[in-house]
Amino acid sequence: MSELRPLKVAFIHPDLGIGGAERLVVDAALGLQERGHSVDIYTSHHDPNHCFEETKDGTLRVHHVISPFPRSLRSKFHILFAHARQLHLMTRLLSPFAPEYDVYFVDQLSTCIPLLQHVGNTRVVFYCHFPDKLLANGAFVEGENREQISLLKRIYRFPMDWLEETTTRQADIIIANSKFTARVTKSYFKSITQSLRVVYPGINVLAYESTVDHNDPDNVAIFSVKPTLVSLNRFERKKNAALAVRAFASLKSKLALKAFRLVLAGGYDPRLDDNLLTLDSLLHLTKSLSLTYNVITPPSNQKPIKIPPGNMTPNDPDVLFLLNFTTSQRTALLSSPSTVALLYTPANEHFGIGPVEAMVCGVPVLACNSGGPTESVLDGPPEERTGWLRPPDAEVWAEALVEIVSMSLSERQALSDRAKARARDLFSMDAMASGIEDALVEAVRMGDVPHMMWNMWMMIFGFVIAYILGPLVLPSQKRATLPIQQTISMFVLQMWPSTNQILCILLVRHWI
Repeated sequence: MSELRPLKVAFIHPDLGIGGAERLVVDAALGLQERGHSVDIYTSHHDPNHCFEETKDGTLRVHHVISPFPRSLRSKFHILFAHARQLHLMTRLLSPFAPEYDVYFVDQLSTCIPLLQHVGNTRVVFYCHFPDKLLANGAFVEGENREQISLLKRIYRFPMDWLEETTTRQADIIIANSKFTARVTKSYFKSITQSLRVVYPGINVLAYESTVDHNDPDNVAIFSVKPTLVSLNRFERKKNAALAVRAFASLKSKLALKAFRLVLAGGYDPRLDDNLLTLDSLLHLTKSLSLTYNVITPPSNQKPIKIPPGNMTPNDPDVLFLLNFTTSQRTALLSSPSTVALLYTPANEHFGIGPVEAMVCGVPVLACNSGGPTESVLDGPPEERTGWLRPPDAEVWAEALVEIVSMSLSERQALSDRAKARARDLFSMDAMASGIEDALVEAVRMGDVPHMMWNMWMMIFGFVIAYILGPLVLPSQKRATLPIQQTISMFVLQMWPSTNQILCILLVRHWI
């Protein structure tokens, strides 16, 4: 650790659920704690039934600041409300009664960066997973023309994209999760002049080497001696889990395999239409390929999830859909001797922690030949290989799976050893924590934030947000009127500390 005293660090993350970004936040916080720093995580959403164990068992301090703003309005305006929810979170962090921190670590949403700097007088490190600007119209494919969108959506997205670029570049230090993300971000956010440093997401190696409790009901529910292909991804359309289903069906037909199964495991949030529609489409695809299936959740889940009705096969299905798997289930799947390979289906993924999780367990990886996996997985020469990188074509993947299934025991063991060594050397939690710690220490050493003429700009921005969101939110959320009053009033109080602030607050209260 550096000579600097232990830091007080606040993490700001919009939705602390189950996903790759959330896993990074949790592991980064754990890594910094182990290095002697004090860490708090602030979020606008944290469901104890849909989160990682460390965020609810007391290992990490999580501050769930419930927002009066919804995630969307009739499944629209997601990014607009995301900005509003983060601004509401700022009223907690920037209030006179909030704890003081040495530095802030922000990821996913950059809206709050200028506020933390110029109102909170604190340095900010921003971790860029991938620009939202490039994801708003579906999956990003480097080198291809972006999908044409309507004039109305372009008008809606223009201020959102401008705000993202403007606030991102304000960060004192910007970290990217891969060279791919760093290159693409600099290419599309041309006003960012600083170089993005790359800190790969890391994993807690010891968590994957822990002894699996085979009597745990959660692990019993997924146990099978059948050779297994595993896919770990959120149930989102852009993750393209359909590729795994089609490749699996093709493999079975090529080798006439009966005793073989596919496990599709991932985070599933019934609040999100994308999750609902993706699961439904995968079930229909599975049935259309004459594959049997079952859909389960961990028995330990205290909040049952409504599962789509269908003709399911509880015993030994071809495809097992596992919603919101636990850490223990993930370890059990990846460390099981029956697991043949991990199928990582997203194309142009920003980084992708799944392949690293598989490699640390010595499991062969089959991933798309684009984005982050091209940095984590080695596809040759054969004596250095840790996995296979192929274009997202089911038949091409099936051919690669034939090669994987046909490996001898000695070949599989050699690949396993190489994969474990690569994961430990480049993608351990300690390596990630060290990189993030270096950035936080450097940010703190920059000293006080220079005073700038931000108050008037922030006041105007606050009123614009209030003006736009008020009519949208209030008709359907009358019970939230008082919290919204308090949010906007405190925002004005923080943004414009002058003799006119009382008049402004009175005007806001009158308008609401």
